[in-house]
This record gives sequence, structure tokens and C-alpha cells, in this order.
Amino acid sequence: MEIMNVSVYEEYQNQGIGKMLIREAIGYAKENGMKTLEIGTGNPGVTQMMLYQKCGFRIVGVEFDYFRKNHEEKIYENGIECRDMIRMRMEL
Repeated sequence: MEIMNVSVYEEYQNQGIGKMLIREAIGYAKENGMKTLEIGTGNPGVTQMMLYQKCGFRIVGVEFDYFRKNHEEKIYENGIECRDMIRMRMEL
């Protein structure tokens, strides 16, 4: 199972909401008999990667140029072009 499109409005960030959403998804996956759970973030997503690792995910790979191949316009985060997808996985 894969977690996709998790976001929290900027004014509500750093209040534990993202962690709560991720933990709910983990619980749902376990309850439904999933063996693994995956999530991805862009290469500039350091904050997201830290959150996912705190929740138990580990980096398992990189999809190079994922965002350039799948989006017409360039995406920037933290002043860095979002080019590569960092893939993370959790064994349930």
C-alpha cells in the first residue's frame, strides 16, 4: 500500500497533525493485512523525510527525474528544484 498526497496547511504545521495522519494510515494498512507501506517525497523534502523516518519508514530508493518526467512545470521546494522522488518503505 502507498500513502500519497499528505499535506497540512502551513499555519497548522509543527503541531503533530502530519504525524497523526501518517500513524492513522499505518494503522489502516495493518488492519487491512498489508505487508508493506510505502511513501515518497521530493529530494528537497528534508522535513518530510525526517517525519517519515520518525514514523518508522526507511529510504529504499530514488526515482531520478521523477518530477520532471511527470509534471509539465518545474516544482520548487525550499528554493531547490524537486527533481527526484525519494522512496521510503515500512515493513508491517
